[in-house]
Amino acid sequence: MSPHLRALATVPVAVSALFAASLALAPAAAAEPNPPNCEKEYFCMYAGEGQSGQLLLKTKDNWTGNVPARSVFNNGIPYPEADHVQLTWTYNGGTYEECLHYNPGPDPYPYKLSFAEGVAVTKVVWRGEC
Repeated sequence: MSPHLRALATVPVAVSALFAASLALAPAAAAEPNPPNCEKEYFCMYAGEGQSGQLLLKTKDNWTGNVPARSVFNNGIPYPEADHVQLTWTYNGGTYEECLHYNPGPDPYPYKLSFAEGVAVTKVVWRGEC
């Protein structure tokens, strides 16, 4: 192989190495501080928007019920097949679902939500990736 072709053959390897190094140096998303009374490993629901007001539910397990909530927060930790939450709620006669990543959640998956008045959370199911 000529010296010119040998030099060109090493370019992709060098570019790949630089890309891998830049990923290793990229800062990880910083976790938001725990909301009130919601330690790591828990999913929590609150009476007020933005994780404020009375803590209505705090669970490490799947849950089914009917709780009027204004906000929720997935403070789970990385755990294979059980660190995200499939959340179900009702509002004005409709049923809705959203997968919540654990804190901090990468876009487009949130780890917290605030709701309009009239929302009732009906199900929390721990699951794998969204």
